[in-house]
Amino acid sequence: MRISLNKGFGKTPDTKYNLRKHTPECSGTLAGYGKAYIFMKYYLAPMEGLTTYNFRTNWNRCYGGMDKYFTPFISNRHMNSRERNDVLPEHNVGMYTVPQILTNKAEEFLSLAAQLAGYGYHEVNLNLGCPSGTVVARNRGAGFLGTPRELEDFLDEIFEKCPLEISIKTRIGMDYMDEWAPLLKIYQKFPMKELIIHPRLQKEGYKGTPHLEAFAEAVEALQCPLCYNGDITSPKSLTQILTKLPSIDTVMIGRGILQNPGLLQELKAASTESVALPSCEERLAVLKEFHTSLLTGYQEIMSGDTNTLYKMKDLWTFLSHSFESPDKYVKKIRKATDASDYKLAVNALFRECALKSENS
Repeated sequence: MRISLNKGFGKTPDTKYNLRKHTPECSGTLAGYGKAYIFMKYYLAPMEGLTTYNFRTNWNRCYGGMDKYFTPFISNRHMNSRERNDVLPEHNVGMYTVPQILTNKAEEFLSLAAQLAGYGYHEVNLNLGCPSGTVVARNRGAGFLGTPRELEDFLDEIFEKCPLEISIKTRIGMDYMDEWAPLLKIYQKFPMKELIIHPRLQKEGYKGTPHLEAFAEAVEALQCPLCYNGDITSPKSLTQILTKLPSIDTVMIGRGILQNPGLLQELKAASTESVALPSCEERLAVLKEFHTSLLTGYQEIMSGDTNTLYKMKDLWTFLSHSFESPDKYVKKIRKATDASDYKLAVNALFRECALKSENS
């Protein structure tokens, strides 16, 4: 069973294909907010250890509708088997996938970009947004923002030599809001395909409220396409953001999809009268299918129940938000030591806990 997102105004426009037939580049979905209709594009955010190719493939099959799917970052110029499997063309069929690179060394970035070009990719994304302490300590991810001179030199070299188009995912600074203006001056100098902005500082992690005024400053300062990322968890939250930032036509969603895999359809249904939401029974059926496919996929990829259950339990940190009063059942899921116990605990949750209502 698959929830269709292609009805009426929600229908994806004609699809353009790049050199690899399995990688469609879509041009957005007609969405109405207030009285205006815009072609809104939706991207799946990269989340380390979570949005793996197994997750992306099964989510796309069960739900679908994203215009781009970004991979968790690659940080090793000699890709390990996990990183290579994540970007192999045969593991990304039917999706416009953008590999993301985490590094502060131009030679490493260019080496990985050349390998990705060999797989047929046309775009690569640079991670300047990861707030993790271990990443930042090595001046990578959002940590690279703290050394603007070195960052500019790095960007100068990769934009000159990279065989692929480059997009960037960024925070707005490390510790202080006044770091953003100098960063914008750096970004103005480079012909990036797109700048994806999570308008928080590195030190804020995922806490507090995104600084929407920082995104507005980027709209004024930059000519490149912009994408908004941060705290899109419901139609209401997106509407509130668009009320303050009406120029947004592209959004990236991460934790919102992990918490509610059907969120994209809710966003599209809320923006047009021509997309109908499925019933609660239909939503639950698709969620069960998605979960089963994801579990089966990890069992085929990974050795032993321990590794598989680690992945699935990590997902339930987010997925539990889809249900009313799930804590008792999630506790049993976390205590499961083998696949059989895990399935019993999950089935009990599906049976006893109601799905939260749409738009809640």
